Amino acid sequence: MKTRILPIAAGALLLAGCNMAPDYERPTGAIPQAMPQGGVYPSAASDAPDMSRTGWQDFFLEERLRQVIAMGLEENRDLRIAAANVLQARAQFTTQRAALFPTLSAGGTATYTNNFAAMTGQTQNSSDIEIYQGTLGISAFELDLFGRVRNQSRAAQEQFFASEEAQRSTRISLIAEIANAWLTMASDADQLALARRTKDAFEKTLDLTRAQFEIGTGSELEVRQAETSYEGAVNDIAVLETALAQDQNALNLLAGTTVPRELLPSTLGTEDLVRQDLPVGLSSDVLLSRPDVLQAEHQLIAENANIGAARAAFFPTISLTGTLGTISTALSGLFKDGSYTYNAAPSASLPLFDGGARSGNLAYAKASKQAAVATYEKAIQTAFREVSDALAQRGRINEQVAAQMRRTKAAQVSANLAEARFRSGVDSFLTTLDSQRTAYAAEQQLVNTRLLEATNLIELYRSLGGGADVVVEDQAGATD
Repeated sequence: MKTRILPIAAGALLLAGCNMAPDYERPTGAIPQAMPQGGVYPSAASDAPDMSRTGWQDFFLEERLRQVIAMGLEENRDLRIAAANVLQARAQFTTQRAALFPTLSAGGTATYTNNFAAMTGQTQNSSDIEIYQGTLGISAFELDLFGRVRNQSRAAQEQFFASEEAQRSTRISLIAEIANAWLTMASDADQLALARRTKDAFEKTLDLTRAQFEIGTGSELEVRQAETSYEGAVNDIAVLETALAQDQNALNLLAGTTVPRELLPSTLGTEDLVRQDLPVGLSSDVLLSRPDVLQAEHQLIAENANIGAARAAFFPTISLTGTLGTISTALSGLFKDGSYTYNAAPSASLPLFDGGARSGNLAYAKASKQAAVATYEKAIQTAFREVSDALAQRGRINEQVAAQMRRTKAAQVSANLAEARFRSGVDSFLTTLDSQRTAYAAEQQLVNTRLLEATNLIELYRSLGGGADVVVEDQAGATD
């Protein structure tokens, strides 16, 4: 019997290397080889750091912002959901991989009979028959000769990897969203301070025009025009106070808890809040390391493995049930020589007619792979577009800020001169009013441009895959 089992086992081992999955090849040609350069795009900086290896603690320079980001990474519920998805995918992979190994089970029985006494009804001079048995065996273990189980396990593994990349992507996006929300609140705080200063200035102008109207040197038209500007500033204050409250609510949601007042921004300021030395002039290959692109690639590999599993279903399924044990009429003789027994029962099955179910499964697997290829290429193209847009904005943002600063300064000087000329009777009030409005709008735009500069750097950092320095998979169990 042993001589017959050995050739069968050897043949099984040889066939176990058979794999019906197509050879995986990464799709190419979806995007150009290099990021766009020239024109509005900034010049290359060879000494800039690799964003995919730059942690957010090094990128963000504002300590309060870093503390809020740390709170979000600890408490944000979306991140906990992503972490739970990783744990689920890992558990599914563990379950699927278990099919590659036989399930061993051990058992024991003890049987007591007295057949003679039962047949004759006599109880004298009768004795019980005792049979003891111990077994160790496997039940219906599939010999994966054509790679069906291995490909199913590979698909589950790639889905697990994809969930890890999805968690990284969620983490990076969360960091960027928290930073943008914090900076938006800082910008709105600056806008509110500006609106309050402007309201005070407009109020003085309104008082002046009213006084001139009362003594007959001014007109009601000038009073109404000054009142219009003043009430506009009052309205802006109300709108911005509401916006600040909403900004804080948004920040609390992203942080997953109430952000302490001392960590909230009071002004956007003029100092650098993030690192400025971001890389440009890169090869587009850097996008292949983005977590969303890696997630799409892992899903593509999983679909490739599913084709192998679907193809293997056209071949026989071979399974093995077997036991190895010992049997004796005395408990003390269970493990003595001559008491051992074994049983092997290999079986094979191949559906002859299934109504096209296997063909349909294979066609579905192939179509799913085509969709996964398109999804992967779209992910790369989206990444290329995001980085290109951020680079295009970065190439001219410094000029925008500088021009807006000069415009604001000129508008402020113009407003001061116009007010002086109005007070001295040289110019009409309309000139003064127009200069004040222009100066107010210029200062508002300057704040918006500074916010745009900061958020552009954050977007470039995010789109290049930065920030995913540490992934905490057990966040889903934070409430355990």
